[in-house]
Amino acid sequence: MNQPRQRLRVGDLAVQEGIITEPQLQQALAEQKRTGRKLGATLVAMGALTEDQLLAFLARQLNIPFLDIQQRRIEPSVAQKLPEVQARRHRALVMEADSQSVLVGMSDPADINAQDALETLLAPLEIRYAVVKESQLLAAFDNLYRRTREIESFASQLQEEYEQTADFSLGEAFADDGGGEASTVAKLLRTVFEDAVQVRASDIHIEPDEGLLRIRMRVDGVLQESLLNEVRIASAMVLRLKLMSGLDISEKRMPQDGRFNMKVRGQNVDVRVSTLPVQWGEAVVMRLLNQSAGLLSLDDTGLPADLLQRFRRQLKRPHGMILVTGPTGSGKTTTLYGALTELNEPGVKIVTVEDPVEYRLPRISQVQVNAKVGLTFSHVLRTTLRQDPDIILVGEMRDHETVEIGLRGALTGHLVLSTLHTNDAVTSALRLMDMGAPGYLVASALRAIIAQRLVRRICPECKVAVTPSVAEQAWLAQIAGESVAHHPFMRGGGCTHCNYTGFRGRIGVFELLELDEGMISALRRDDPQGFAEAAKRHPGYRPLAAVALDYAQRGMTTVGEVLRLVEDVELMEG
Repeated sequence: MNQPRQRLRVGDLAVQEGIITEPQLQQALAEQKRTGRKLGATLVAMGALTEDQLLAFLARQLNIPFLDIQQRRIEPSVAQKLPEVQARRHRALVMEADSQSVLVGMSDPADINAQDALETLLAPLEIRYAVVKESQLLAAFDNLYRRTREIESFASQLQEEYEQTADFSLGEAFADDGGGEASTVAKLLRTVFEDAVQVRASDIHIEPDEGLLRIRMRVDGVLQESLLNEVRIASAMVLRLKLMSGLDISEKRMPQDGRFNMKVRGQNVDVRVSTLPVQWGEAVVMRLLNQSAGLLSLDDTGLPADLLQRFRRQLKRPHGMILVTGPTGSGKTTTLYGALTELNEPGVKIVTVEDPVEYRLPRISQVQVNAKVGLTFSHVLRTTLRQDPDIILVGEMRDHETVEIGLRGALTGHLVLSTLHTNDAVTSALRLMDMGAPGYLVASALRAIIAQRLVRRICPECKVAVTPSVAEQAWLAQIAGESVAHHPFMRGGGCTHCNYTGFRGRIGVFELLELDEGMISALRRDDPQGFAEAAKRHPGYRPLAAVALDYAQRGMTTVGEVLRLVEDVELMEG
């Protein structure tokens, strides 16, 4: 067994090898005494050497390999041979395993106490050690230690309770989830939420099907699926969620919407709940809004610098309408909230009309639409105009009445911000006319339109060069020329940081259309074709596909993501 047994005097050996100087060692020892940090971490923090230099030095001294976690495919089942609590405590990760031995990566393999604990935990397996970066180690923990086993365990326990007690679900739903002993269904749901927050999921789908229960999580816009055989527990989960959301637990035939707030992994998460009767019970979709993360400023939304400057110029106008368009989940609300955060000053009165109110904003009067009691967009908007606002945000232009009131409000001294479900900026103005707004009114009130999409960002840790496929080359040649078709592009090879998907996070793709005299004249004539031609001639207008292709050429996203965006736009146009 290749295992160091003597305590390694890192500082003295580093001085002997000329990696650091004696004065640097003495300074580091004094700093270590003051902070209590390990000597190696203190030397790196001081800038005496880099983390790579330190770890390579440790590997040589201990005669063990220095490995890059990002370049290795580690199976969750292998990593979980060491419990998560112990793995995090000892900064150790099981990277390989067979019937006789395991390979364990450690950020500090000179820690003899940690080694003794690992030998006890992994006995009787022989342990082979390797040095790994602590930053990579911590990222791998979050991706490899999913809550799958805990979810399956609680689901199995809940199924047993169901079989033993016919009416368990109501009692379980009302059981304590606070200071007392939480019920099994509460533990199950909390574990699901913890797993979702850990992988940065935006939505959780609970879907009963014939013979199984699906739990799907949307990560970076794509659903990841887990299957449970305990389909009969779905009713207890839905009941618990209804109680948490303040919904009618006796109503199972009609859709319902609600929300609740909870703390998950130290983060304050607002959960929007939507239930839907389906063939095998009730399906639930939950949108997770991390209130602890705070709102993004306009600088953090991903708007390119030139578009951001132009958008800010439009926001400084005293009146007029600005639209943000795109499909559901494209980040429209994030952009608008970023604008509101920037406009929110003591001397400005802002009123929002939303369905639902997603984030609570100080100093802003936010109104939640409630159609059941007649509190519709148009009704609230009409009343809002009598509240002496400077700026009005309308959650969505849904009908003719809302559109017309919003446009007239923009003409009477108000800055009106709103969203519209259209495929691009050019068709948005025409959509307002399709909804019954006169062309002259749109021409007089509308100032600018932002269209946006989200594409997945290539994981920076496993980015590799790639040649586009023959089909992709043909498409690139058609829209951008032969030179681009053979341009080197990038993709993610897959690593622990991105859960082997090749993508981590998303980036916004934006187009901004500012109306000029040519476009305004076409709207006044009710000339859609003339408007589209004038828009495309505008020097500041670049379509979404061209912007996304720029991102692909710069190695930020893949050609496949650009193709997906273009197909989405064409589908909406169709």
